[in-house]
Amino acid sequence: MLVETKARIGVFAIALGAYLPQFPSLVPEFEAQYADFKTRIPDSVELIDGGIVTTKEKAMEAGDKFRAADVDLVILQLLTYATSYNMLPAVRDLDVPVVLVNLQKKKAPDYPNTDTATWLGELYACGAVGEMVADLERAGKRHAVITGVVEGGDPQVDAELADWCRAAQVRRRFRDTNLAQIGRPYPGMMDLYIDETNLYHRMWLYTKQFDWEKLWAIADDITDEAAIRAKAQEILDTFEIEGGATVETVWEMAKYVVAFEAWVKEEKIAFIASHYDGFAQGKAGVLDSMLIPAFSMLIKQGVACAVEGDIKVSMAMSILKTVSGMGQLGEMYSIDFNEDICIIGHSGSGDADISAKKPTMKIVPVFHGKTGGGYLTQFYPHLGPVTYLGITQDRDGNFKFVAAEGVNEDGPIFTFGDTNMRTRFTCGAREFCNRWSEAGPTHHMAAASGRHIDTILKVAKIFNVPVDVITR
Repeated sequence: MLVETKARIGVFAIALGAYLPQFPSLVPEFEAQYADFKTRIPDSVELIDGGIVTTKEKAMEAGDKFRAADVDLVILQLLTYATSYNMLPAVRDLDVPVVLVNLQKKKAPDYPNTDTATWLGELYACGAVGEMVADLERAGKRHAVITGVVEGGDPQVDAELADWCRAAQVRRRFRDTNLAQIGRPYPGMMDLYIDETNLYHRMWLYTKQFDWEKLWAIADDITDEAAIRAKAQEILDTFEIEGGATVETVWEMAKYVVAFEAWVKEEKIAFIASHYDGFAQGKAGVLDSMLIPAFSMLIKQGVACAVEGDIKVSMAMSILKTVSGMGQLGEMYSIDFNEDICIIGHSGSGDADISAKKPTMKIVPVFHGKTGGGYLTQFYPHLGPVTYLGITQDRDGNFKFVAAEGVNEDGPIFTFGDTNMRTRFTCGAREFCNRWSEAGPTHHMAAASGRHIDTILKVAKIFNVPVDVITR
């Protein structure tokens, strides 16, 4: 990604301090188990190690570390029974979920040969989990439980831990990067309008405002011909351009992409919501005509670029790009009642990573409903499972996720230059349209190949927002 971020995960383990002098063998046993457990957490995140906690004082020390690091998530390994007093001081002042990992070392007891130390150290699947959850609830803390086994490996536990780390990465990306708003939302699309102060308070995302006049000149100082040539070749490698093209054909576009990449890095931008409603003449017309493929090149590198000034869908695109590797803009286009499928898509910038074949680019004289004309891009999303995510708000400004899973099927699609998908939903096209609309989303949504609602639910728990799951 052009702007890198790395989630910070607070990790610690707990055990009852009273056991340790009674059964000295538990100390090296627990140290080995905790060391092994930390290796199960993906190295894509930064671990903030709170150690093995057996007293209130050690829990407070772990909490100090977690607060200082501004952790995105806490993962707690329950080594054996421990009182909730060993946990609460470590998480009391944090506003992130606590994932309780209940790992038993052995698959099953050797009943006649198990003494108390072996039971406590290797076979206690942990009676303390309910106690922890009860006290997290009373403290108003979000939580989740993972239960599994060490012996023989447990892919389900590893997958859950990796999924939580991906979800935590979304929080870090929202906190560490900025959103660029260029221009204003499309006039009259009131579902897109947003209070940027409320956005910062509730979703931790800071908005930087930019005028188009500054961006028309963004490429004026780009003189590195080798960099421009390399970017031009990357554009040719990314898109099939109608009528053919050469490096020289896309030279000006490549120059702007190089400039936008430098701007994104300098301003730490991971989200862009833009809309231009001017006269598209002179330099304004040059940039406007090539903005769709230029922003598509940014999306490819992890910057969520949304049309029509829609900040909320840029957030949804970024979430899916972070957790799945792709984030495509879409909206309800049409229903094929004969086939009982929804046609979902959008014009404008898209994500090459969702495309099963090389995306196409062509010139059109008119951008429908918008100023000017120029390059349109069409992407061809993979067939098979697909996830849709919308982000909306209620009357009090609270955010909500709206999510659905379906299956993209083969068949005819529109060919006028807009990305579109033929999606079948288990509830049927008519009922999907009713349910999705009744959830009150904006008219835009983000899409990604694969099934990702389980991860979206984790992201929502981290952000403390509700989710309407429409269909799976």
